[in-house]
Amino acid sequence: MRLTGGRFGRIGPMDALLLTTKGRKSGEQRDVALNYLLDGDAYIVVASYAGEDRDPAWWNNLKAQPEAEVAVGGRRLKVRARESEGAERARLWREITGKDPAYAEYQLRTKRRLPVIALEPVH
Repeated sequence: MRLTGGRFGRIGPMDALLLTTKGRKSGEQRDVALNYLLDGDAYIVVASYAGEDRDPAWWNNLKAQPEAEVAVGGRRLKVRARESEGAERARLWREITGKDPAYAEYQLRTKRRLPVIALEPVH
């Protein structure tokens, strides 16, 4: 990130962002690159962990402290995370798996329902 001045590109068929969370145990900043789908002004990410049976650490961090930061398109934004549910989740899931079918494969690998997370800018 420091080398690219906040510019991040793609991971596979989707655009990517860098999410910075606060470690729920350490309190230290933790960075992770994630694919995202833009929905209005929210960045939509999936806590897939490639279909593992446990949630990724970044999602556990966000559940403990939903305020975070994203670096995308050469800028940094403060965001608040919330899990999508119901019809919203169903719509977003269709869009995500339409763009990157790997997420549907990840869902088949695990018994947990993959969380679809909205990272909403804090204004």
